[in-house]
Amino acid sequence: MHKDSRSKPMPQVGSLDELTGLVANRTGVYVRWSLGPAADLPSVSSRDDLTGIAMPGLSASALDVEPWWGERSLRLWVARRLYDYAHLPRTKDRRVRPWLLLGTEVGRGPDNEPLVTGVRPVGWVHQAVIDEATREIEDQPGGWGPLDRTPRRWHTRRRPGEAG
Repeated sequence: MHKDSRSKPMPQVGSLDELTGLVANRTGVYVRWSLGPAADLPSVSSRDDLTGIAMPGLSASALDVEPWWGERSLRLWVARRLYDYAHLPRTKDRRVRPWLLLGTEVGRGPDNEPLVTGVRPVGWVHQAVIDEATREIEDQPGGWGPLDRTPRRWHTRRRPGEAG
């Protein structure tokens, strides 16, 4: 990525159908929830929240459909992939936004998420797309929630020797 191309405004995907079309016509598309390419591309490294260890790429979610999904709705697949991390602006930083990228997967992070290098930004995902994805998931018959690990809800620190 050339320095001057990072400063150019990125296009914005404005609907779930538009994003679904992009995923249908291209492989290797990822979505990343962060402050954006300007913040991420200088180091192209994510940090594990638990340990603080730098990882060898940006953590992202693959939007490519897995073979086991078969002929099911691509729109539902994409909606689910967005919905899983839609809590991040609330739990990490209100400025966090989803953006699309192309890149090369170089490993997996501690949550089994792809770590991506050679990043080429594609565009921002507008909030309207997240809203559509949320409605799509909420209309499904099964129960599902985002992959939210809010610390106060899931993790209680104990002192050494303290009984559980």
